[in-house]
Amino acid sequence: MEFTQELLHFLKQWYWIPIVFLYLGVLSTILIENRNPTKTLSWILVIIFLPVIGLLIYYFFGQKFNKVRRLKRVNDAQMIRLEKEWERLEPYMEQNIARINERIGTLSRVFTFLKNERVSSPTTENSVKLLINGEEKFPDFLKSLRGACHSIHLEYYIFEMGTIGREVLHILEEKAKEGVFVRVLVDSIGSPAFIKYLAKRKDWGGEFRGFLPVTFTSLGSSNYRNHRKIAIIDGKIGYIGGINISDRYINTPTNNNPLFWRDTSLKIEGPAVNMLQIGFWNSWNLADGRPFQLSDGYLLHQMPDTERKGRAAVSFVESDPGSLGPFNMEAILVGLGEADNKIQLVTPYYVPSDELSTALKVAAASGLEVELMLPEKSDSYIVQHASLSFIKPLLERGVKVYFYKKGFIHAKTINIDGKLSYIGTVNLDTRSFYINYEIAAVVSDDAVCRQLEEQFERDKEDCELMTLAEWKKRNVWKRGLDSVCRLLAPLL
Repeated sequence: MEFTQELLHFLKQWYWIPIVFLYLGVLSTILIENRNPTKTLSWILVIIFLPVIGLLIYYFFGQKFNKVRRLKRVNDAQMIRLEKEWERLEPYMEQNIARINERIGTLSRVFTFLKNERVSSPTTENSVKLLINGEEKFPDFLKSLRGACHSIHLEYYIFEMGTIGREVLHILEEKAKEGVFVRVLVDSIGSPAFIKYLAKRKDWGGEFRGFLPVTFTSLGSSNYRNHRKIAIIDGKIGYIGGINISDRYINTPTNNNPLFWRDTSLKIEGPAVNMLQIGFWNSWNLADGRPFQLSDGYLLHQMPDTERKGRAAVSFVESDPGSLGPFNMEAILVGLGEADNKIQLVTPYYVPSDELSTALKVAAASGLEVELMLPEKSDSYIVQHASLSFIKPLLERGVKVYFYKKGFIHAKTINIDGKLSYIGTVNLDTRSFYINYEIAAVVSDDAVCRQLEEQFERDKEDCELMTLAEWKKRNVWKRGLDSVCRLLAPLL
């Protein structure tokens, strides 16, 4: 009894000592990680000024050191497995870059960058088709699924068991019974109901994995999510874009969707699908899916001998927390730096890095027409106000900012000079650049670039153009809220 009382007395008097050591340990870890100085300072302020709560927030959303080192090791191991094939294709890649350069000039440096960083091989002679909203994507997508003969690979952030989700799953089950190899990879946080449903369906015929499942012992992993939305059918047809498998993307009277959802997807046929397949293979291995060999009919022949489908040049930018660099952001910066006339960007979330913000302001100030389209109302209150805090500097330098009012614009596209486009899952924010698993298609195709520009002009009819004069009239309290939310921008 006396010992217990003495222990309690000791703890009451000296409780602060272990807490100080805990704080020093966490702060030292943050400094050792060599993060961006702004992000480092933000985490330090959160931990200091939000006692206990700040430590919990850091544990769930801020840890990166050990996790990222492991992810980097995985990436290195995957690259070693592909090393010989990459060297074999070197002449083919150089030949393709020369062809692309003849068509779009120095904008071809984006493809050179991706090759040099060994992110993706540049391919030509692809067929590409732009698909606007779920009304265009899903009928085409379902038709491709029904025509599958060898394999179906799906990698999605959200797979909801609504009308479209059930129809997709029904096709997958039928194809699996026919002997088609069906593999589905979904994010564990984005698709919990789907994972729970399939876990009970042992007889559905296909294979599925939940990406980075979050358990009590892996709560620190909850910050790293697979935000990609891709599909590969028979190694010949690929889909990529912002559209998840969900009814919300279908804007038809029968769907009774209360909010108009504007999004963009891309269908690809040709040698580029090989790179998309390799990307899925890497993700499947990371999720500990049952191994399969790419040589067993999953690739569209050997790249140099691939059947010609069209004239489009296509490459992909994949990035994740273990990447050597924020490749998606860097690929965008390379393209912006080579622009001559016009840059059109569409994103639902704009919480830019300093590098991206500077690039857009410099482009506009140097005489280029720079247009940025954002939703008037976001699905995230904090992100919305953080985004608004970045608008004034753009307006001051001549960037035209449009707020989409018809519904929620969820598309993630960039169109440069009508010659080069980016279409994928990448938002213009810190999370997409540094934290999530993301992917974007880099496309040089006259028809797709023209369609993107035409769609941008149609969407402008449902937008309000913000001027600097109007921006300055905004309520001082709203501007103050923007500034407060901006403090959290490096952590979002």
